[in-house]
Amino acid sequence: MPFLIDTGALYALADSGDAWHGRMRAFLEEEPRVLLVPVTVLPETTYLLRSRLGTDAENLFVASVAAAELALEGLKSADVARSVELMKRYDFLGFVDASLVAIAERLRLAALVTTDRRDFRRVRPKHLKAFELLP
Repeated sequence: MPFLIDTGALYALADSGDAWHGRMRAFLEEEPRVLLVPVTVLPETTYLLRSRLGTDAENLFVASVAAAELALEGLKSADVARSVELMKRYDFLGFVDASLVAIAERLRLAALVTTDRRDFRRVRPKHLKAFELLP
């Protein structure tokens, strides 16, 4: 079963100065499961990489996606509709995070790889009592 990964986790992997960098690298070096990146996470991640770390960091990330080092998960119409519901229920969720939850529900995934403990801890997915937040 793959893991869904969010923007903060991807950014932390790229930024050696990020507080989560060491934990994310150690976790992913030991974890053989596929990392599944929702397409909604790509623009947010590339924006942060370019604006904070520069074009080289953004280019490396996009190249890793192109080389299929990360698996992409598309967004279905039902995911968008579910994202709207989630955003109404949880006013702290923006579209990217809501889409992550919607995709996790559709795929019936129990764990998220994220640095965002505050928000994802408060979400109650349809298929579980709560997500397991990794690392």
